[in-house]
Amino acid sequence: QVQLVESGGGLVQAGDSLRLSCAVSGFTMDNYRMGWFRQGPGRERDFVAGIDYSGNSTYYTDSVQGRFTISRDNAKNLVYLQMNSLKPEDTAVYYCAATTGFGHIKNMHVYNFWGQGIRVTVSS
Repeated sequence: QVQLVESGGGLVQAGDSLRLSCAVSGFTMDNYRMGWFRQGPGRERDFVAGIDYSGNSTYYTDSVQGRFTISRDNAKNLVYLQMNSLKPEDTAVYYCAATTGFGHIKNMHVYNFWGQGIRVTVSS
């Protein structure tokens, strides 16, 4: 059974840091590109960050570039999202996702599997 389980969310103040983790089970993570998406209040689900199979290539949406870092540990079946200098506009439910598709890593429709999401709230 395929499972992606996010952890590490919570309530923080602006300027603080959080690290989200995504634990993967039920498939070999080496064969999947991984991504983080988020859905803020009243907003659609948007791409945040993506990482290729080996971790050599990473991709970010402009608003988090330089503040967030995506990484992966294939041996441990874990994906991380380090979030620094958090802003109130980063408040959202964050989702981990996996894809074997050939489309652009930023396209949510490419992804095969999704986690249940975890809430991050940043107060001003």
